[in-house]
Amino acid sequence: MAVTQKKLVELLNMDLELEYSAAIQYINHAAVMTGAAYGDIIKELKIHANEEVQHAMILADQIDYLGGSPSVDVGKISTSEDNDEMLRQDLAGEEDAIKRYKLRVEQAEQLKEFALAQQLRNILATEQEHAMDLKQALGK
Repeated sequence: MAVTQKKLVELLNMDLELEYSAAIQYINHAAVMTGAAYGDIIKELKIHANEEVQHAMILADQIDYLGGSPSVDVGKISTSEDNDEMLRQDLAGEEDAIKRYKLRVEQAEQLKEFALAQQLRNILATEQEHAMDLKQALGK
């Protein structure tokens, strides 16, 4: 399905909102997760939060470059009192992001926005690293 630049900006704004919510969710989960067994993953979640903020800044800049207005809305945030459920929530978010960014790379390339496609590939690679970290923490 071909995408217009206007539609791509809309989709990138949705991605931006989900990057905001991912950062907030990671900050929350890192703060409330407890137990010695979770020490290493708590450190990782804090790193993930910072990387999601970086992704948001990249997306905001790209949206502006494409003539759009970067969203200030925040996507859905999942919380739990159970450590493993928090990790499952984070993993679900990463798996969703991976699917979306694979599609976004294709859409950017269709529009010959190769620099954007490269930025999206970099974000995609980081999201895949996050998913691997979370799967490892969950013993998957």
